[in-house]
Amino acid sequence: MTDPVQTKAESRAEEERRAEEVYATRYRVLSLPWQALLMVITVGITLLAINQIFNFGFFIGEVMLDMRYLYIYVGAILVMVFISFPATGTAARTTVAWYDIILAVTAASLFAYFAVHAERIVLEAWEYAAPQFGIYMALATWALVLEAGRRTGGWPIFVVVLVLSLYPLYADRMPNVIAGVSMGLEEAAAFHIMSEESLFGIPTQVAALLLFGFLLFGVSLQHTGAGKFFINIAFALLGRFRGGPAKVAIFSSGLMGSMSGGPVTNVLTTGPLSIPTMRRVGFSRGYAAGVEACASTGGVLMPPIMGATAFVMANFLGVSYVTIVIAAIIPSLLYFFGLFMQIDAYSARHDLKGLPREELPSPWKVFKEGWYFIAVFALLIWMLVFLQREATAPFYATALLLVINQCTMHRLSLKGFLKLLAAAGQILAELGGILAAIGLIIGSLQVTGMAGTLTNDLVYLAGDNVLMLLIMGALTAFVLGIGMTVTAAYIFLAVILAPALIQAGLHPVASHMFIMYWGMLSFITPPVAIAAFVAASVAKVNPMQAGLEAMRLGTIIYFIPFFFVFNPALLLFGTPLEVITVVITALIGVIILAAGLQGYLLGAGRVGKGPVGWFARTLLIASGLTLAAPGGGMLGISHGVLLLSSAGLLLVATITILMQRRAEGEPLRFTL
Repeated sequence: MTDPVQTKAESRAEEERRAEEVYATRYRVLSLPWQALLMVITVGITLLAINQIFNFGFFIGEVMLDMRYLYIYVGAILVMVFISFPATGTAARTTVAWYDIILAVTAASLFAYFAVHAERIVLEAWEYAAPQFGIYMALATWALVLEAGRRTGGWPIFVVVLVLSLYPLYADRMPNVIAGVSMGLEEAAAFHIMSEESLFGIPTQVAALLLFGFLLFGVSLQHTGAGKFFINIAFALLGRFRGGPAKVAIFSSGLMGSMSGGPVTNVLTTGPLSIPTMRRVGFSRGYAAGVEACASTGGVLMPPIMGATAFVMANFLGVSYVTIVIAAIIPSLLYFFGLFMQIDAYSARHDLKGLPREELPSPWKVFKEGWYFIAVFALLIWMLVFLQREATAPFYATALLLVINQCTMHRLSLKGFLKLLAAAGQILAELGGILAAIGLIIGSLQVTGMAGTLTNDLVYLAGDNVLMLLIMGALTAFVLGIGMTVTAAYIFLAVILAPALIQAGLHPVASHMFIMYWGMLSFITPPVAIAAFVAASVAKVNPMQAGLEAMRLGTIIYFIPFFFVFNPALLLFGTPLEVITVVITALIGVIILAAGLQGYLLGAGRVGKGPVGWFARTLLIASGLTLAAPGGGMLGISHGVLLLSSAGLLLVATITILMQRRAEGEPLRFTL
C-alpha cells in the first residue's frame, strides 16, 4: 500500500518551505555558538524544573524556594527571548545585535540578583518595603518584561500590558466604575517584580510548575513523528469515505492541535498536506482552507493537552487539571462532530468521493509503526486521571516516548535531538515571554482592588440580566482574541469577567470555559480570522473567502458556550440521566444543523435551490439549534418542549424538501 505522506513529495517540500518561512519571520537563524548557548539554557532550566517539580533537591540538598526558582526561570526565559527574537521585522536575522546582547546580559544580571536575595525578598516583604537599589532594579526589570512581551506577543500585547501595568499610577483619576487605589511608580514597580501576584503570579507559576512538562511532551511528540502517524492513521481509517481528505484533516489537525495548542502552527503543520488532498477530490480552495482552519482551531479544545489555557484555568479555579479536561470532552466532541457532519453533508450534496483504496496505507502497518504513540498517551492519561500526578505525568510520558522511539526505525539522530532541544527552547521562550508580561496585568488589577470592584460593576451594567452579561462577555472575549493569544485573552477576562458570571449564578467551570471558547473564535471569524487567513495562503485563495467558509463550518462553536453555561450537564456536571439526555439531543441537533448549513438531509437527500430551498434550510437550522440547546437549567424550557418544537420544524422542513424534489422530477427514495 502507498503511504500518502511519502507519496506527496511536493506537499512535504511545501510544508518545509513554509515552516522555514515561519521560522525566519519569528526567530533568528543563529550561528552554532548561539544555538549551543540556547540549548545549554534549555537543558539547564529543564533540569531545574525537574528538580523543583519532583522535589529531588539534587542541587542544594533541599527543595529550592519557589520564588528563587521562579526568578531563575524567568531570567533564563528573557535571555532566550532577546537572543531568539529580533527586535523588529527589519532587524538582522542571522546575527544577534549588540543591543540584544546587552539586554540579555542585563536580564541575567537582574534576575541573578533577585534569585540570590529571594529569601530576603519574601521574608522582608520587599513588594511593599524594598530598598532603593532593589526598586531601581525592579524598574529596569519591568521594562525588560514589557519588551519581551512585545517580541513574543506582538504590539497588541505590548500596548495592553503597558497601559494596564501602569494602571496603579492613575487608578484614582479614572471614572468611578473603573477607579481603584493609586500608588507611585516605585511602589508599583516593587509590587510587580517582588510579589507573588504580578510577574510571578498565576501565569508564570503555571508555566514553570505545571505546564513545563506538557510543553516538552508536545515538542517531543512532534519531533518523533507523531504528526505523520496521526495523519497516516486518519488516512487509513477515513480516507476512502466520501469527502475523506477533509475528514482526515479534522482527525489529524484535532490531534496535532491538542499537542501544540496553537491554531496557526497547526495549520502550517498539517495544512500543506491536507489542503491539496482535499482539492484533489473536488473541494473548492476556500472550503478546504476553511476546513483546515476550523480543525486546527478546535485542537485547542481537544483533551488531553488542550494547550496552555487549560492549565491556567485549573489554577484560577483551584481545581485539578483533570477536572478541566473532563469538562472539555463533550464540547470538543460536539465541535468536531459538527465539522464532520457538515463535511459529510457537503460531500454528499456535491457527490465528492474519497481516495482510492490502493493509495491508502494499511491501518495495521500504520499502527505497527506508531503504536507507541498511543501507549504513551495511555500512560499520560492513566497518570493524570487515576494517579492525579498532573505536574510529573508529562515527564514520565516524555521519557517513555524518547526511550521507545530510540528502539524503532524512526529513532532520533544527534541532529534530530538537537532540533528537538532548539524547538523546546523556542516554545518555552515564546510562551514564557507572553505569560510573564500578562502577569503584570493581573498584578495591577489586584493591587488597585479593581479585580473585585469591576465584577460588581459589570453585573450592575448588565442589569442583573445573565444573557446580557454573557453577550457582553462574548463580545469582549472575541475582541481581545483578535489581538492576543487565546491564553492571554483568557487570563485577562478570568480576572475581570469570570467572577461576574459566577456571581450572576453561573457554574464556575462553565464561566471560565465560556471565556476560553469565545477568546479563540477570532481565529476563524472575519475580519481577522488569523487561522483561516494562514490556511488561505496555503490554499492560494482569497483570505476573506476562507474566513467566511471557516465561520460557516464553525457555526456550532458560536452556540456551544451558551449551551453549556445554561446547563452545565454538557460539561458532565449533573446526574447521569441529565448528562445522557443533553448529549444525545445535542448530537442529533448537530446533525440537523449540519444538514441545514450544507443543504443535505440524511434520508431526504439534497435540499433544492431557490426560496423554497432556503426556507427548508432555515427550518433545519432552527430545528437543529432547538434540539441541541440543553433543556432545563437556566434556559427554563423542558427537554420535552424543545424536542417537540424541533420535531415540528424538522417535519415541515422534510416535507418541503420532498415536495420540492418531486416537483423537480427527482425520484423520492431514502438516501444516506
